[in-house]
Amino acid sequence: MTKALDTQHKTLEKAKRELVAAATKTTKALDRERAKLMRQIKTSTKKSKRAGDQLKKKSERLAKATTAKVKRQLNAQIKKLQSAKEEAVADAKESRAQLKLVREDLKSAKVHLKRAMHLDKAFAAIEKQVAKLTAPKKKRRAKKKAAATTTKKAPAKKKTTKKRATKKKATRKK
Repeated sequence: MTKALDTQHKTLEKAKRELVAAATKTTKALDRERAKLMRQIKTSTKKSKRAGDQLKKKSERLAKATTAKVKRQLNAQIKKLQSAKEEAVADAKESRAQLKLVREDLKSAKVHLKRAMHLDKAFAAIEKQVAKLTAPKKKRRAKKKAAATTTKKAPAKKKTTKKRATKKKATRKK
């Protein structure tokens, strides 16, 4: 019977460790993915803003240009900038959609991690109680006596302030 209990206890301990490890690993991986997507969104937003600013400048130059050759070159540059801006906006939109999914997964992973940690603490408390109950009787009695002696303390002595007595020197007359 004890061998079966030992094997079940070992299996339980192993499962508990695996649960905590898997929950921790998943949470960290999802958090890294969230940070990565946030960086992608920021870079895509910066690219689109930069392309928009350049597009504005090019269109102003196009309005001032007089020759046909310059106008063709500016129109070609404007088309390239527009496509770059649209691409950056599309990337940002796609990253936001992925980020939403990752945030939902991260939220549920954090809940699972919290539950795993609570289970870990609960198992530790149960094991502590079992260890107390299964300790030999002599040790339990000794622990109780030691606890009783440590809880009873002698009352603290009050510190008294001593006044220094000043002795007058007796003068001797010779």
